[in-house]
Amino acid sequence: MTAERGEDGVARCPWGNTAPDYTVYHDTEWGVRLHGRDALYERLCLEAFQSGLSWITILRKREGFRRAFAGFVPEKVANFGDDDIARLLADTAIIRNRAKIRAAITNARAVAELDRPLDELLWSFAPTDPRPRPRTMADVPAITPESTAMARDLKKRGFAFVGPTTCYALMQATGMVDDHLQGCFRAA
Repeated sequence: MTAERGEDGVARCPWGNTAPDYTVYHDTEWGVRLHGRDALYERLCLEAFQSGLSWITILRKREGFRRAFAGFVPEKVANFGDDDIARLLADTAIIRNRAKIRAAITNARAVAELDRPLDELLWSFAPTDPRPRPRTMADVPAITPESTAMARDLKKRGFAFVGPTTCYALMQATGMVDDHLQGCFRAA
C-alpha cells in the first residue's frame, strides 16, 4: 500500500486515513521528534500496552491512561503498590492487563535508576545514517538493528515489555525514525 489521498484530499500513509483518531495522530504526532523524560516514558508505556492490540485502542484510551498513571511522571508511578495495581485492574478507562501494568511500574522504577537521562539513552539508538524513504507499507520494517540494540540495553537496565518491535514502534512514534511513505504530505 502506497500513500493515498484521504477524503480531505491530503495524501497520507494509508493507515492515516482509516479513522479520524488516526488522521490526527498521523498528521500531528507520529514521526515528530519528541524529547523529555515524562513524554518518552509515556510513549514507552503506551507502546507496551499496545502490544497485541490495535493502536486506535490506545489512542482512544490515552486520556484514561494519563489519569490512571499520574500523568506518566515516573517518580509517581514508581511508588505504585498493590493497591494501585488493584485500582488499575478495575479501571475500564485503560487496558487492564496485569503484566503490562506491572511493566509500567517496573519501567518507572528503572527510569529512576538510570545513569543518564532517559531522553539521552533512548535517542542514542536513533539511526544516524540516512535511510531510503519507504515507498509502500511493505517497505516499513517491524524490527531494525537499532531497535534490537535498544531493547537489549533497556532489558539489561531492568525495563520490561520492551522487545525490538515495541522499541521500533517507539522510534517511529517519537521521530527517531521517519517512516512516512513517499508521497505522504509528512514525508520530508
